[in-house]
Amino acid sequence: MNLSEPREIYISVDVETAGPTPRAYSLLSIGACVVQEPAQTFYIELRPVNENFVVEAMQVSGLDFAKLQRDGVPAQNAMTRFADWLAQVIPTGNQPIFVGFNASFDWLFIHDYFYQFLGHNPFGHKALDIKAYYMGQKGVTWQQTSMSRVSKFYLDDHPLSHNALQDALDQAQIFRQLLAEASIKQSP
Repeated sequence: MNLSEPREIYISVDVETAGPTPRAYSLLSIGACVVQEPAQTFYIELRPVNENFVVEAMQVSGLDFAKLQRDGVPAQNAMTRFADWLAQVIPTGNQPIFVGFNASFDWLFIHDYFYQFLGHNPFGHKALDIKAYYMGQKGVTWQQTSMSRVSKFYLDDHPLSHNALQDALDQAQIFRQLLAEASIKQSP
């Protein structure tokens, strides 16, 4: 590692949404933690930006759409709070790296909402997918990277809760262990 380079700080992020795309559906909750310091957490539930939802998505998350319409934090305020939290946990001069399990889905919503409501994304274009990392490290197929399979090795086989914060914490636990395994492989 070049000491003049900014230090990378991995942030595990998970979201729950009202449907498959931010174009038509709302981001409903964000959970995040610092991978190497998982006690540093962020969680927020957002007010939906429209009336659209997929019944199955709401059933998976267990969130109450009507309650979020009443009590959820407006999206601009929520994204400001998330950006402020990132600024607090990322020391000046260091880089936040978005980490997710199937990051393409969670990243899609976070990236869209940051640009839509704040005009910038504190992560830039730095996202790391745990499934792809696992696939490369273990030499397995994509089908072998499902949470149900990976959790057997790293989470004592407990399923995802679909609470964004708990899932972010679980993802962080998996990623810490994968990083430790990679470090052992690289040791002389």
